Amino acid sequence: MTAEILIAIVIGLTVAISVSLTLYMFLKRSLKRERSALQDEREKLIEEARKEAEAIKKEARLEAKNITYQAKVDAEKELKEKRYELNHLEKRLRQKEESLERKFEQVERKEQELSRREREFQNKERELAEKEKRYETLLKEQMALLEKISGMSEEEAKKEFMRRIEEEMRLEAARLAKRIEDEARENAEKKAKEIISFAVQRYASDYIADETVTAVSLPSDEMKGRIIGREGRNIRALEAATGVDLIIDDTPELVTLSCFDPVRREIARLALERLIADGRIHPARIEEVVEKVKKEVEAIIKEEGERAVFELGLSGIHPDLIKVIGRLKYRTSYGQNVLQHSLEVAHLASMMAYELGVDPKVAKRAGLLHDIGKAVDHEVDGPHHEIGANLARKYGENQAIINAILVHHGDGEPETVEAALVAAADALSAARPGVRRESIENYLKRLKQLEEMAMSFKGVQACYAMQAGREIRIIVKPEELSDEECAMIARDLSRKIESQMSYPGQIKVTVIRETRYVDYAR
Repeated sequence: MTAEILIAIVIGLTVAISVSLTLYMFLKRSLKRERSALQDEREKLIEEARKEAEAIKKEARLEAKNITYQAKVDAEKELKEKRYELNHLEKRLRQKEESLERKFEQVERKEQELSRREREFQNKERELAEKEKRYETLLKEQMALLEKISGMSEEEAKKEFMRRIEEEMRLEAARLAKRIEDEARENAEKKAKEIISFAVQRYASDYIADETVTAVSLPSDEMKGRIIGREGRNIRALEAATGVDLIIDDTPELVTLSCFDPVRREIARLALERLIADGRIHPARIEEVVEKVKKEVEAIIKEEGERAVFELGLSGIHPDLIKVIGRLKYRTSYGQNVLQHSLEVAHLASMMAYELGVDPKVAKRAGLLHDIGKAVDHEVDGPHHEIGANLARKYGENQAIINAILVHHGDGEPETVEAALVAAADALSAARPGVRRESIENYLKRLKQLEEMAMSFKGVQACYAMQAGREIRIIVKPEELSDEECAMIARDLSRKIESQMSYPGQIKVTVIRETRYVDYAR
């Protein structure tokens, strides 16, 4: 059994080996054939690559020849262009050289000509200097002869000549000014009158002039002793509490209050009236009543300021400035209440602004604030228009309002139409008959001063102050003055009045020159 198996195994191995050998031989032959085929294909590819390389080499040679030829052609062309440019530049350089040579020759000729002219000029200058000396000598001789003939020195003759020229120029200026004034008046006077009259008609205000009361009536002279008090303690307490001087004299049933501050004077008046009505007058009661009245007056001041602002329809005014406006209720100017005057100026200025087509709100605001400085002018040094401008600047008002306040009395140039309207409205409000009062002494003094100023001019024959000093009429000698000189007198007198006098409103200056020729037929 075992032998048979072994034989079978041997036979199987033999068969397997034979099959393997056969398969090996077959694979070996197949590999040999494939190797031979690959060798042939490799040689074929090598040959093809060699042929292709030869072709590329030929093409490269041809292309290199073409590039070389083209480069040679381009280089020759560029060389030709460069050569042409060089020739052109050489030609231009030769032309410039020739031009410079010609210019150099011209400069040399001009230098020679200038040298020749300079020598001639020096010779003429010497001749002129000699002539000038001769002329100066002749002029001195002539001047000496003229001085001897005329009996006047050179300085006197100059002064006389300048005087005559000045007179001629003044006359010419007066003629020109008169012509300009006539032309302006012809066009503007009618329109201005219409605007002002229309504004005055629209604003109907009372002509009554208010006055701050400085005298308090007493029920009897016995009350004077009670006001003074034991050893003067009551009057001292009242003066200390109010800051007002009480004047108690022989005037029956009357006590006078004296103080520059109108608000303090009003507080003192109200407090004294209440003390008199109450009958209890002693230092403690005086202080209590004064404090109470102060608060009431402050409230009144604020209400008056707010009322004025509300009446005009204004907004944006600082609260502290409104209080200052209210203080104007207790301030008067020539007997006219300043708050009422400010309201009137605001209304008139805004109405004229409407007519002229400018901003009425600016005119109204500036009109209300134009006299604001009068509320504190007893506390701050300076004219009221400067104080008012500083107040307006402090409380944030714009430049147009500040300028209107500053120039409403003609102390500067108005920067806007509204500023000019405020000045006109201020003069209009102050100039109405009955609106302001003056003492008889100041009134007579002003009339006299007006007439003296008018008579100081040359050629004035007579003058008359009229309409309570609001107009002065001057009669001149017609044989001594011309119409132009009369116009100059009117203008000069107006400027003199403005600079030397203080007065409410405005003063009209009228110069009359009349020539009469009389003859009789017999």
